[in-house]
Amino acid sequence: MSVRKDKDWGNWKWQLQNKIRNKESLEAYIVLSNDEISAIDQADSLFELGITPYYASLMDPRNTECPIRLQAIPKLIELQTNERDQQDPLAEEKYMPVKGVTHRYPDRALWYLSHNCAVYCRFCTRKRKVSKPLGTPNRNEWDSALDYFRKTEAIREIILSGGDPLSLSEDHLEWILSELKRIPHINQIRIHSRHPVTLPMRITDTLCEIFNKYFPIYMVTHFNHPKECTTESEQAILRLVKQGAVSVMNQSVLLKGINDSPEILQNLNYKLISMGVKPYYLHQCDETFGVSHFRVPIQKGKEIYQNLRGKQSGITVPLYVADLTGGGGKVPLLPEYEVETKEFTNIYRNYKGDYYEISNGI
Repeated sequence: MSVRKDKDWGNWKWQLQNKIRNKESLEAYIVLSNDEISAIDQADSLFELGITPYYASLMDPRNTECPIRLQAIPKLIELQTNERDQQDPLAEEKYMPVKGVTHRYPDRALWYLSHNCAVYCRFCTRKRKVSKPLGTPNRNEWDSALDYFRKTEAIREIILSGGDPLSLSEDHLEWILSELKRIPHINQIRIHSRHPVTLPMRITDTLCEIFNKYFPIYMVTHFNHPKECTTESEQAILRLVKQGAVSVMNQSVLLKGINDSPEILQNLNYKLISMGVKPYYLHQCDETFGVSHFRVPIQKGKEIYQNLRGKQSGITVPLYVADLTGGGGKVPLLPEYEVETKEFTNIYRNYKGDYYEISNGI
């Protein structure tokens, strides 16, 4: 199937205005299976369908196991919940001193600026509120959040999140950045956005000029598969780095059937590095309702990680982590390299499985 691209295809606002929200629109891009059709009909009340035409154009039109399709189109198994699945697995609402702000760690706070995304990913941790217009943060709530940041001097970093914060207008983003930069104890601002993946045309020259004014800005993107590393995404990253003076990192989610192999992740991580993106985190999939079919067993995740570390350049290897259910924060999920501890030395196994003895510093 060939996709007919509108004359405004490269306009990010056109992409959002023409977001695919039903199976009829999606059928212009792919041949839907019976399972996908049934799932779209039944899952919409739980979590909306929402896909930019750009992201839909990356889908294999006939392969239902296409990694792009799996991330964006519901399956009937999504309607099944595991006994451990939760609406708010990371207890983000529990650690919310003011509406729209999660303050779990002492020195940093997460600020939700929007409930809108370019694509509603089926494994989304915030399915409870993303895509739902009710409860979207308003200007008064932004003011309350800023007041909280001003009076809480332990906070050194603000993480702008959502939904996707880049769904906001340039005027709103500039106002937010300027207000944050006026707070003396804020050391850095981090922006979490999937737009470089799902809506790369959002990274405009105007947006990059704003970022450049408020240097340093750190951005964490969310590429999960090499197929997402397109020419358009690469150009968006290039603009961020060169025109916006933005340091760009990536967090992936380990997803069954999408990227749960060392070969796919190695390919992804090398592509990211070549684009100017540092692989930062590889997340164990959260225990969110309706996503248990995406979760990879932790032991397999450790084996995959072990097949990356030492076998590919260290700068391409992200840290494998789990965000603990219940709000405990992130912890590394690392293979065991320490084999034995002696009085004066420790024995370690390297990536090849060879054993080495080193002094323990005593």
